[in-house]
Amino acid sequence: MADTTDTTDTGGLTVGQVSARLDVTVRALHHWDEIGLARPSLRTAAGYRLYTTGDLERLHRIVVYRELGLGLDRIRAVLDDSTADVPGALRAQRDQVAERIDRLQQLGAGLDRMIEAHERGLLLTVEQQAAIFGPQRDPDGPARARQRYGDTEQWRQYAERSASRGPEEWQAIADDIAGFDRALGDAMDAGVTPGSPEANQLAERHREVFASHFPLTGQMQVCLGRMYEDDPGFAAHYDGIRAGLAAWFRRIIDADARAHGIDPDIATWDGSQ
Repeated sequence: MADTTDTTDTGGLTVGQVSARLDVTVRALHHWDEIGLARPSLRTAAGYRLYTTGDLERLHRIVVYRELGLGLDRIRAVLDDSTADVPGALRAQRDQVAERIDRLQQLGAGLDRMIEAHERGLLLTVEQQAAIFGPQRDPDGPARARQRYGDTEQWRQYAERSASRGPEEWQAIADDIAGFDRALGDAMDAGVTPGSPEANQLAERHREVFASHFPLTGQMQVCLGRMYEDDPGFAAHYDGIRAGLAAWFRRIIDADARAHGIDPDIATWDGSQ
């Protein structure tokens, strides 16, 4: 342990002793000496710095002000200017600290939402989900999606977007999806054929609407098309709009994929096209 007792034959403390006593690095003490902020008043015959009791009092104030966040130039002004408004300077620093605390609290709240979004996916109550997406909405769907996709990049993208969204943003997304579903049903009624310009525009619109969750490549869209037809829940949704719509929608997606050089038979979720 460093010796922090006064050097009796000189009446001062060495740099090492002051460093240990005030928990300040020797490097900091040397720097403060070099810039004239806190110079030791004494020197030994060998030229070593020695700090007096008065020097220690100044250093203690420097340490306190530095811990409060004051810069060294501001500390010098407070210590050396007899006309300096010390309470005013401390109040200003207190206000800055309060602002930082507020920002940190906001950051903490944002991190809480991000964590919750990664764990839940959708930060809406059951009642909000029913009001926005309809009473048929399965409130446990996001939890099951996390179990299935929680370790994917797409889930992370979805969660991070979800963390910043409230009911109004989700309502706008739900309206876009509902509008697309209506357009899909109308196109089927109108006899739009897979591979036609009108059908390809629908496939493109689907990618744009879906991008509210995460970016969707052509190969990923093909995989979704399979799921829309094969998964009972998705098939029931689309076939509830128009009988046979799920299978028709998949053909729309597959034909558009072929037009972009994608073979639907071998498309994978990790494909880059």
